[in-house]
Amino acid sequence: MTHLWVRAEQRANEQRVGLTPDGAAQLQAAGITVTIEDSTDRAIGIEGYRAAGCTIAPQNSWPDAPRDAIIFGLKELPEDGTPLVHRHILFGHAYKGQPAGQVLLKRFKAGGGTLYDLEYLVDPDGRRVAAFGYWAGYAGAAVALKCWAAQQRGGIAGPVGVYESAQALRTDLARDLDSTGQARPDALIIGALGRVGTGVFDLCEAVGVAATKWDMAETAHGGPFPEVLQHDLFFNCILARPGTPVFVPADTGAAARRLRVIGDIACDPDSDFSPIKVYDRITTWAAPALRVHDDPPLDVTAIDNLPSMLPVESSQDYAAQLLPSLLTLNDLDAGVWGRANATFLAQTKAV
Repeated sequence: MTHLWVRAEQRANEQRVGLTPDGAAQLQAAGITVTIEDSTDRAIGIEGYRAAGCTIAPQNSWPDAPRDAIIFGLKELPEDGTPLVHRHILFGHAYKGQPAGQVLLKRFKAGGGTLYDLEYLVDPDGRRVAAFGYWAGYAGAAVALKCWAAQQRGGIAGPVGVYESAQALRTDLARDLDSTGQARPDALIIGALGRVGTGVFDLCEAVGVAATKWDMAETAHGGPFPEVLQHDLFFNCILARPGTPVFVPADTGAAARRLRVIGDIACDPDSDFSPIKVYDRITTWAAPALRVHDDPPLDVTAIDNLPSMLPVESSQDYAAQLLPSLLTLNDLDAGVWGRANATFLAQTKAV
């Protein structure tokens, strides 16, 4: 019998979960055993899972789970170097040459485990079956606008945190923007037709920020893109991959520009294919803005777990998208799981 073990997230500021109590009940009705770890941080309470008939395990006990259990989490595992013996479902960030990702793959190779990377669960046409993109864009747009507001007050953005709802986020952001006494800025979104770009646009529209939408047609010529400099904010919503053009060259800070804030929602600064060349590291909840030029100021915000700012809504949305695939866990050799395993095997050959 297939056994899905949902682990507690161990990363700071991470309250999301990829399975709701209702989804857990559906999995068990389909003959899949579900264990869920208790968690002091998860946005969805444990009692719903208990009522759904799940087995409740102690927080962070997954290393001692039965060897045949499939361990399911969202963000990265503790970087303790231990060999990984289980089959894991998570966002590995390991297939684009990222240094930490290469270490992760070596741990799987050493332990004989398998990575089913959530980013690479795709349908036959190569489209991801589930993504947090919309809420990443929504929250990322809010953080970038907070960076802009802080600049208007002569400073740099302070810490950000969790919101109980999208409405609470919008109310707080509108108050922040109003406090500057300035007219709303404008923005350019590249990748505007995708999930991430749609989230960015919806947040901008909700708080009165005019946003120009660009997608493949507008970027097909490969650059340069002087229009980026002619907006107050720029949002990159395109994943780094071979052939991605450079949207923000390394010398952008010193150029004549209106641009004041870059929201790199795709957030892949350590990839060789990153289209944003003015920064080389992610930003954090504690320090969301990285100042890359002083006069005039240019800040980059690039937080890699943005949907965690809205953990309930983003969890419910993502879990609903992923559930049809989880219901096929009884056949790991086929469909999305077979394709993800093939990708994993190809990637581990080189490590």
